[in-house]
Amino acid sequence: MAAAAEDLRFEDYFREGSAPTEALLWWQLERNEPLLNALRALCHGPAALVRLRSWVFMELMALPDSRLARETLNRHFHVLREDALDLVLKRLREAELLAWDGSNQVYSVTPLAQRLLGLLSPLTQAGEQDADLAALLANVAGAHQLGTLDPAQLHHLQAQLSRLYDEFADAIASGSEFHLRRARQRFERALKLVEKASEALRAIIEQAQADGNARLERLARELGLAQARLLAMASQFNRALQQADRQRVTLGSTGITTTDVRRWLQGVHFLENLALGALSRPVHPVLVAQHELLDTAEAEFERDRPKPKEAEALPEGRSAPEGELAVMSLPPEMDLMQALLARWTAAGEIEQDLAPAVLGGSYARASYRAQLLPLLGDPQAQHLNGATGDMARQPWRVHWSAEQGEVDDEYIAWMSRGVLRATAEQEQKTTTKESEE
Repeated sequence: MAAAAEDLRFEDYFREGSAPTEALLWWQLERNEPLLNALRALCHGPAALVRLRSWVFMELMALPDSRLARETLNRHFHVLREDALDLVLKRLREAELLAWDGSNQVYSVTPLAQRLLGLLSPLTQAGEQDADLAALLANVAGAHQLGTLDPAQLHHLQAQLSRLYDEFADAIASGSEFHLRRARQRFERALKLVEKASEALRAIIEQAQADGNARLERLARELGLAQARLLAMASQFNRALQQADRQRVTLGSTGITTTDVRRWLQGVHFLENLALGALSRPVHPVLVAQHELLDTAEAEFERDRPKPKEAEALPEGRSAPEGELAVMSLPPEMDLMQALLARWTAAGEIEQDLAPAVLGGSYARASYRAQLLPLLGDPQAQHLNGATGDMARQPWRVHWSAEQGEVDDEYIAWMSRGVLRATAEQEQKTTTKESEE
């Protein structure tokens, strides 16, 4: 079965019999095929042999010499059997991680080995908690400083933040106090890491804006939203822990809570041993005399109790204060544009440049006027009442041009060309009026 699997090509694993050559990730893996082969050569085989190769490889990469003679390697790996060292060095040479210079009888490390060292560097680090998030954040921040940031790194970091958000949300929804406290500890550690990476994220967004890299800027902003969503979970943790505190029960006047009992029970290795000998003890009845019961009842009746609250009448009704009904009004730009079109109509104008009708004021006002122009002649809006219907019934039509150019305006430097033309009916009325005059 293993031999048959090795004989299959990469394309044979897909339904259509062809690899997804148009995918970016497939192209990146194909480009880094030598690195995959080197990793496969180092990590293929039994676990003990893989650990031996990795140990020798990491030791070799830590040696300060650029060229290594065989005597140097024998002295450095004196604890290793010679046949085992020869086996590992042969595998490293075949994987092109070591280069052998036959004329000088020395070994040298290849650039491929340096790249592979970057992949295996987490093996030399302590297995700290949240090392996965720390490694992704370090890769993004370091790649940005070196100018080698790739969108895939932002994708991986965003996916990890989403997984952490789901994990913390499940802990909050569980309602378990111990689950909440464990998740809260990890949340605080992740929060510190994310806050330290905020400056790098802002620098990435600013650099992407300066370079005009819209894709990288979009990914960085999406990553910022995922980071903000994760930061907003602090209040949810506080509310969940407060709810758990309210549900905690204190056992009598001892000060011991159910949380303390549960924590103690979790530390007991064999809970069944607590019941040893419990059933062997006989039942001891407690006899109480009548006068003792009477004394207890008298003391209970004579004990001072707080007076119950007396019933209070509802307050008298009062009339509601007077108020004003605020009605939204359209911006004055529509009335101003209709007044301008009315003046052109009264003056008998047939065609006017588009700039006077659009420009003026701020950029937002000019944008709003440009959005009003498609209303001219709109058949669906012509039947409406109010300013929108009056705008649609104006005897003018907008004609945009494909040309663009500079305009003389304080807020807009560049604009598409266009004209406003009177309708055929209005043009005919204007011609008839001129002929009569």
